[in-house]
Amino acid sequence: VSAQSEGPIVNAIDLDIAPAEMDKYLAAIKENGAASVKEPGCREFNIMVSATDPNHVFLFEVYDDAAAAEAHRATEHFKKYAATTASMVTARNRRPMKSIAFNIKAK
Repeated sequence: VSAQSEGPIVNAIDLDIAPAEMDKYLAAIKENGAASVKEPGCREFNIMVSATDPNHVFLFEVYDDAAAAEAHRATEHFKKYAATTASMVTARNRRPMKSIAFNIKAK
């Protein structure tokens, strides 16, 4: 399968954050997300906090292809985020997904 035919890459990432670090973590991930969505290959970078666990963060990232997702991890803003938050994250589970359908309502 060529990079052109693989379609969008979706990363669903579950993170548990040390409670005392949550405010600092959210500031860092918001900064990273705002910069990420400006990357040419990043379509979406959504940040959510669990309604039932205030220390659980869910990221939903959509990239044009694997190369765009890889390019994201090479950016200075991602490297800054990773270094800043390394000790704040107590658990991380990245689930790579393949898109079947994006049903997004136009505004």
